[in-house]
Amino acid sequence: MKASDLFIKALENEGVKYIFGVPGEENLDFLNSLKNSNIQLIITRHEQGAGFMAATYGRLTGKPGVCIATLGPGATNFVTPAAYAQLGGMPMFMITGQKPIKKSKQGRFQIVDIVDLMRPITKFTKQIVNANNIAPLVRECFRLATEERPGAVHLELPEDIAIEDVANQVFEVSDCSIPTADEKVIQQAVEMIEKAKMPLLLIGAGANRKNTSKALTDFVEKTGMPFFNTQMGKGVVDERHKLYLGTAALSDSDFLHCAINRADLIINVGHDVIEKPPFFMEHGGTKVIHINYFPAQVDAVYFPQLNVVGDIDDSIEQITKTITNSPNWDFSYYERITNEVEMHLSKYAQDKRFPTLPQRLVNVMRKLIPDDGIVSLDNGIYKIWFARNYKCYQRNTLLLDNALATMGAGLPAAMMAKIIYPERKVVAVCGDGGFMMNSQEMETAVRLKLNLVVIILNDNAYGMIKWKQEGMGFESYGLDYANPDFVKYAESYGAIGHRPTNDDELVVTIEKCLNSDGVHLIDLAVDYSLNHYILNVILKEKTCIL
Repeated sequence: MKASDLFIKALENEGVKYIFGVPGEENLDFLNSLKNSNIQLIITRHEQGAGFMAATYGRLTGKPGVCIATLGPGATNFVTPAAYAQLGGMPMFMITGQKPIKKSKQGRFQIVDIVDLMRPITKFTKQIVNANNIAPLVRECFRLATEERPGAVHLELPEDIAIEDVANQVFEVSDCSIPTADEKVIQQAVEMIEKAKMPLLLIGAGANRKNTSKALTDFVEKTGMPFFNTQMGKGVVDERHKLYLGTAALSDSDFLHCAINRADLIINVGHDVIEKPPFFMEHGGTKVIHINYFPAQVDAVYFPQLNVVGDIDDSIEQITKTITNSPNWDFSYYERITNEVEMHLSKYAQDKRFPTLPQRLVNVMRKLIPDDGIVSLDNGIYKIWFARNYKCYQRNTLLLDNALATMGAGLPAAMMAKIIYPERKVVAVCGDGGFMMNSQEMETAVRLKLNLVVIILNDNAYGMIKWKQEGMGFESYGLDYANPDFVKYAESYGAIGHRPTNDDELVVTIEKCLNSDGVHLIDLAVDYSLNHYILNVILKEKTCIL
């Protein structure tokens, strides 16, 4: 059979449902083979949009999302999504085209060494030089992309390889089970926890990739131990729980860190150093137990005293089964800190000034969005407010990127979430800067007839960097710009635009959009004037309660 036909059969064999991308001349044999497949091709308006959608598919399903681009500029546009998936632990499979490799057709026109380009930002990258290797390479790519720690993989399919004759064979899909932790190490962990006076549980992104919610909730319930999470660990345990301390949206100095700094032992579940640190270790300070699928990467701020390596779910279940509530434990300080954190976070939740404070938007959205609703964030200063203030009741209901922290992913990620969960409410929250980086995917969302809400926080500037600039004592410079009329812009794509002018209109507009069909864009004027005062001044001057 034709090699490109075999490639499609190999993808079908892996259970692929969608391929996202912008095909080019070098993909036409692949495209023609795909035409007769049950795999749905979703054309995007930019390769970044395709890559972000594929990565988000991997994040939400645990199975590699697949995306396709042509050679040269099409393939180079995959670089940011590849890094996004690789750093974020999201399984993604990229396929790019290439000119014939056995005989030059157009010299070096458009030819870039994409395999070498992808090597530092993927788990695996290879040019296919023999059609007989397609089936085993596809199987190996899916294995590597999914295996802990998940990430991005890439194959390059040259035109002349795509048309070769090849035997019709695919490789059986076999899952690789994750080993369980050594019993002696489990016992060591139990002993360390029982001997501690003020242990604290931290939940990270790795605990979110597999469903560890029940095991961790059972641990919290049995021990009565307070817990906090990283940004990408939100919702693994219901954040309405009375023992939830908060989310570490900043590396240090937040109100939550008063509790973290008092802990003599942190049980760190599913975290790795790629996610922005929720705390900094110091020699002779707080001890850390690292519970994950792989050992800790040691660096200057993270060097755990014990690694519990194996299936996270099983490790937590074994610890919970073995542990005895210790008379050494004293959680009273954490209880006081919980009240302190709640008081500070709720301070501006009811402030109805307009333009809208980000804290107020978070409060309104949390009241209006159902428990299983999904909020997808782009990258900007508002991400800190959502991480701190938006309580998640289920895992993967606040999609944010705390690894590469790239702009431009919020809208494509929301679109993917809506495709996977059509019955759930999905909202993309983007800054005006991040939205414009992939705003053309509004056409894709409208074409796919998605029921989606997009909120643009409009301050006509790169607000995150403005906050940093002010915090460093510099004058405001070089970060302001003008925006299009976002309402007209939405309407030009066939979406529905809204521009609330006060708090009452904001609440009514969001509620109406959540319960209406179609793609809705809300152009929301945002007030970031308190960012510096709260995040730079108050936090640095705070005194932890005794």
